[in-house]
Parts: sequence; C-alpha cells; structure tokens
Amino acid sequence: MVLNDTSTCQPDYDRKAELRAFDETKTGVKGLVDAGITEVPRIFHLPSPENLNSQQPELTLPTIDLQGIGEDPIRRKDVIVKMKVALESWGFFQLVNHGIPNNILEEMMKGVMDFYEQDSEVKKQWYTRDMSGKTRVVYNSNFDLYAAPVTNWRDTFYCTMAPNPPQPHELPPPCRDILLEYSKQVMKLGVCLLELMSEGLGLDRNHLLDIGCADGLGVLGHYYPSCPQPELTIGTREHNDNDFITILLQDHIGGLRVFYQDRWIDVPPIPGALVVNAGDLLQLITNDKFVSSQHKVVANKVGPRVSVASFFTTGHIQNSKVYGPITELLSEDNPAKYRGTTIKEYLDYFNAKGLDGTSALLHFKI
Repeated sequence: MVLNDTSTCQPDYDRKAELRAFDETKTGVKGLVDAGITEVPRIFHLPSPENLNSQQPELTLPTIDLQGIGEDPIRRKDVIVKMKVALESWGFFQLVNHGIPNNILEEMMKGVMDFYEQDSEVKKQWYTRDMSGKTRVVYNSNFDLYAAPVTNWRDTFYCTMAPNPPQPHELPPPCRDILLEYSKQVMKLGVCLLELMSEGLGLDRNHLLDIGCADGLGVLGHYYPSCPQPELTIGTREHNDNDFITILLQDHIGGLRVFYQDRWIDVPPIPGALVVNAGDLLQLITNDKFVSSQHKVVANKVGPRVSVASFFTTGHIQNSKVYGPITELLSEDNPAKYRGTTIKEYLDYFNAKGLDGTSALLHFKI
C-alpha cells in the first residue's frame, strides 16, 4: 500500500488499512518526513483546507504577570481579578514572571527535541497504544488514531508524573533528568495558580487543592514536523482539554489558535512565557463560571515545532472521587448544569470520542 497517494476519491481507499500501516511503522509523522514525502497522505487530510493566514491580530490573549504576588496583597488581588476575567471570557492567558527559570524551560524543550531525534529503533521501544497506565511513558502518533475523523500532523509522548512520580529508569534517557525537574517546578506553579483561581471564585484559597485538582500531573511532549502541504492538514484538531488546568510551554515557531468570540485567534509565543488554560473538568466544577475554550494547532512548513503541555488531572489512575459543580457556587438562579463524574469516566468518554471537534462536556450536561 502506498502511504503518500493523496487522492481521497479512489474507490479502493481503505482508511483503516492505511491507519494500520502508518501505526505499524512505529515512527509516527516524523518517520514520514524523514522518508522524504512531498505530499500529505490521505489519512491526514482535512475535509476542507485550513486558512493559515494570521488571524485577528487586533485581539490578543490576556497576559498575567505574577511578579510580587507573594509580598504585595494589593498586587495579589489585582492578579486574582485579572485571572478571573481571563478565565470567564477567554479560558486562556499568557503567564510571565511565573518563577520557572528560563534555562529550565529551554532544557525541557531540548529534552523533548532530543527524544524525537533519537534513532528510530531506539525510540520504537517506547511506542505503545496501551493507555491503561501500565507503562509510565506512552509514545505514539495520535492517541485517537483509530477513532478521530482526521489524523493530526503530530507525534506525542505522555508521562504520568504525579501522584506517583516515576523512577528515573522508567523515563527516556534524553529527557529523564529535565522531566523530573520541570515537573516539580510546574507542580509548584500549578498549586499557586489553583490557589489564585479558588480566590477568584470567592472560595477559600485551598478549595481547589483540597478537592484534588493538583493531585495528578501528566506531561505531554508534542513534536510537530515540518509539513509539505500545511493547508491540507492540522497539527492538532480543534478540541478542549480533558483536565482541570493546562500549563503549556511552546517554542518560538507558534501555531496555537484559540476560539474566542466566534473566531480563531493566534497565540504568538512570548519568550519565557507559559500559556495557561482551563480544561473541561474546571468548567464542570465551576458550573461554566470558568470556560474551557476550543483551541487547535495549525501545521507549518517551518519545523519541527515542539511544545510541552502539563495536564493537571489524575487521568487513568483509578479514583472513585466524583466531581460535580461546587456546591458553594450554586444557587436557585444558578443550578447545577452537569451531573457528577469520575475523572476516569470522563477521560474514557473523551478518548473513545477522539478529537472530533465537539466538546465532551455535552455528554455530562443535565
């Protein structure tokens, strides 16, 4: 079977067979690019071409500066208000002076790049579709390869870093040390952000921590190879995140877009900044007070692009805790909009559905 035949109207196009053939290479999208393809294979084709032009430059994501929030109570209150406004409207913000040193950010991105640029045979030992949590590191291309309508131009590894931190030998050597260090720093930052968000909701500072929003951390290393026909495909299809909050580290290339006021807005990289967004679970427990916004990553002729997404969720770890809208946020005028769910039930539904452009939250609406 030929992987680089781009025609979608041939009667002998067997999508499942082509997906299987792609999966069995265990080299992901990077393997296709390394092989020198000049046309995007059919499995990656969008129903209609993507508009790659920079969009709505007059609208920019809010930027929040954490400088001085530990010493100055007035400054802290100001930051809480700004964060609340950003999460109620955009669901996203850029974060500066967040406390993670630049050299750690750079080492983390280098660690991800080094993982993907290993010899293919070495990298294949990490390749798996077992999402049960048995393996500490899950590396593959498109977690939803067999469910999603369009294959994304992206390879990913996922590693559960909390609640049970991995032993060093369980992590890939190219990013082993930095993954452990970066995760510690991101966890500390996430705890700080969740405290600010709790106060923004009018709750006790520790409320979101006490109900377990920082109990789990999964770190994803994304690799978006250069694409010969970027308008035909997508780096990551439009989706909402399946966690409480996400802290994203992105390189200088860009490509992230957020859906805001019925249009797609570019999120240009700011050197040294992180991007923070609310996930579906935060929208659910805040009863739509904070919004989990759709976002996507466009493909690019320039590459590879690397990003590191830190997801605050316990993921596939068995946990019977049921999450529903926080009682203190409800009233006669603002009744619960969602039924309770465990994180595992929510995640199982999200993963089975795949990135199909619809929100998994609809399934849990009352």
